[in-house]
Amino acid sequence: MDHLTRDPIDVGRLLEIVTDDGLGGTVVFLGSVRRGAEDGPVAAIDYDAYEEMAGAEFERIIAAALQRWPEAAFAAQHRLGEVPRGEPSVAVVAAAGHRAEAFEACRWVIDEAKRRLPIWKKERFDDGSEHWREG
Repeated sequence: MDHLTRDPIDVGRLLEIVTDDGLGGTVVFLGSVRRGAEDGPVAAIDYDAYEEMAGAEFERIIAAALQRWPEAAFAAQHRLGEVPRGEPSVAVVAAAGHRAEAFEACRWVIDEAKRRLPIWKKERFDDGSEHWREG
């Protein structure tokens, strides 16, 4: 699967990838562009990446997750380009035998992705101003 996309994330497609009648717990995490008290009047975020490296690193993260949870299944995708407020910019789906492992595995994958992926974001505000965001 292509872990990077410039199109809206298709959660249904990600769920299809992990569907297995032997896996009883499935967790979906969606990270969406938000307008919050500490974020200000964000209209959109423009995501940029070192694409070859980010795709390969996402593959390594999924491979490591499969070593930790060998009976699980994973699908993950991050959007690039401009993502309007309210739309998902990242999705992780983890399916495992039971809900506890599915939650743990999903959280592990998103935490590793946030920590390791070479993806940068520039916030675009309602007034037209822009700001590169750390993290």
